[in-house]
Amino acid sequence: MPYRLIATDLDGTLLRADDTVSQRSRDALAAATAAGAAHIVVTGRAVPWVRHILDDLGYRGLAVCGQGGQVYHAGEHRLLTSVTLDRQLAGLALAKIEAETGPLALAASRDGLEGEVLVGPGYRVQEGPLPVVAYEDPAELWSAPLNKLYLQSPHLDDDELARVALGVAGHLVGVTMAGAGIVELLPLGLTKATGLSLAARRLGLKAADTIAFGDMPNDIPMFGWAAHGVAMAQAHPELKAIADEVTASNDEDGIAVVLERLFPLG
Repeated sequence: MPYRLIATDLDGTLLRADDTVSQRSRDALAAATAAGAAHIVVTGRAVPWVRHILDDLGYRGLAVCGQGGQVYHAGEHRLLTSVTLDRQLAGLALAKIEAETGPLALAASRDGLEGEVLVGPGYRVQEGPLPVVAYEDPAELWSAPLNKLYLQSPHLDDDELARVALGVAGHLVGVTMAGAGIVELLPLGLTKATGLSLAARRLGLKAADTIAFGDMPNDIPMFGWAAHGVAMAQAHPELKAIADEVTASNDEDGIAVVLERLFPLG
């Protein structure tokens, strides 16, 4: 067997632009798991934003959510591990960043199986079915444990904002860019590789057993951990630069293209 563990990002990778998983991708993953490989979803989304996708896929195994902060057992609908952001450090980091950028629009993901995503004034939410709760009082943002903080700037693009945040606050918090308009502050040292390594260990698998698929800079640590990293055709240049392979886009079944080569159907 070429790889015993298949790690797939969701948005821009396994999911098509319409937030669905193609039948071809489903069949390719089914063939790989029938051959004995394990499939682990590794996503920046926290559990409440990913559970419906896993249920639709009939996914019963482990999933790494919240940018590596949550290991979730989909079959049992329970969190096995959950890492939260130190809110005092996050507040200090935010103050340092805003001293450089000016006021930012903010959102935050609360911890837990039912954790809400709070969205503040001016924060641009992507269209779709994912639920959010608007807030006006800044104190509400910090009133309960958080997985992550989302930042948006009215003046800087995502790459610039992430570079500034990392430069002035990277010693306090983790900083990553997970997609368009999605710059995140995380617990220091937390990455997708952190959660994936924990989940793999529970399955008795190692980095050397793993092929990983992704499309954004937040997938770089996962590619660094896995034996083989595959970037989607439309992936961010920073990820493509360190990928072992570039496949077709998410809308062109890029994961299936690779898995069909490695795990041929019948």
